[in-house]
Amino acid sequence: MADQRSIGQMVSDVTTDLSSIVHNEIALAKLEIKADVTKGGKGTVFLVVAAGAALYGLGFLLSAAASGIHAAGLPSWLSILIIALVLFIVAGITALIGIKNLKRIQGKPVKTIANAQETVADLKVAAKPSNN
Repeated sequence: MADQRSIGQMVSDVTTDLSSIVHNEIALAKLEIKADVTKGGKGTVFLVVAAGAALYGLGFLLSAAASGIHAAGLPSWLSILIIALVLFIVAGITALIGIKNLKRIQGKPVKTIANAQETVADLKVAAKPSNN
């Protein structure tokens, strides 16, 4: 019987273990949220680049239309029109990349929630009195 621990020691061990579990769950939640914020930041940057390229494309498109009406001679406005189309292509590609990055955001610490639910379930099982 000398190797059995007292109730006080067991309560102390349980308190220490629970504190460690909570600390680790908080650390995991921080890591997950940081990853989501990073993904959101990348997606936002791509969307801002897409918006900028679209605005420049609109400017070039309007310039090409004005030059086309004015000159009706092809070379000048055609080159401006080509530049505008290239900018719209860039805007489309960067917008798709930005949207793809934003869709990856989970919005909540999924792993932390799953671990916390497992811990609660394990604690419920451990807390039930045994019929032995």
